[in-house]
Amino acid sequence: MPILDSHTIEFFSRSPEQTRRIGMRVGGSLKAGDVICLQGDLGAGKTTFVQGLAQGWGSLDSVSSPTFILVNLYRRANGDQLFHLDAYRIETVPEGEELDLDSMMMDGALVIEWPDRLGDLIPKERLWINLDHMAEEHRQMRFNANGKRYDDLLDDIRQSMFGGA
Repeated sequence: MPILDSHTIEFFSRSPEQTRRIGMRVGGSLKAGDVICLQGDLGAGKTTFVQGLAQGWGSLDSVSSPTFILVNLYRRANGDQLFHLDAYRIETVPEGEELDLDSMMMDGALVIEWPDRLGDLIPKERLWINLDHMAEEHRQMRFNANGKRYDDLLDDIRQSMFGGA
C-alpha cells in the first residue's frame, strides 16, 4: 500500500471480494454527514465497493446500482441512513441541484458514483476514491482525503487494514 502523501493512499484489489472487503473497512468508519465520492469507468468496481461499504456500515438492505433511480437508501437497525447516489444520468449541475444533497448529508452518510457530473455541488471536504480497471479482476484504488475528517477516516482505514501507517 503506497502512501503517496498524508492525504492519499493506494490499494490494489485483485478480486471483487477484496474490493468488497476494502469497502467494508471504509463502511465501518462512516458517520452521518460523511461524503464518499467514487470515480471510475463502467465496470471499475464502484457498485462492488459500495456493497462492501454498506455491509461494513451495517446496512439491513441489499445493495444494487441506483443507475436508473438515481438514489438508493440503505438503513441500519438503529435508523441511521446511508444514501447511495449514482449521478451517471445527470447531465447538468442544475439537474443535480434538484437532488438536495444537503438534506441527504444531514440525514446520513452519502456515497456518490460519478461525482464529477455534479461539479461544485460536491462538498470540498470529502473522501474521493478513484477506481481503475487494471486487468480482468484487478483494480487500482486511490483514496484522496480532503479535510480533517477525511484525513482521520484514512487513518482509520490504514489502522484497520495494516495496523498503522
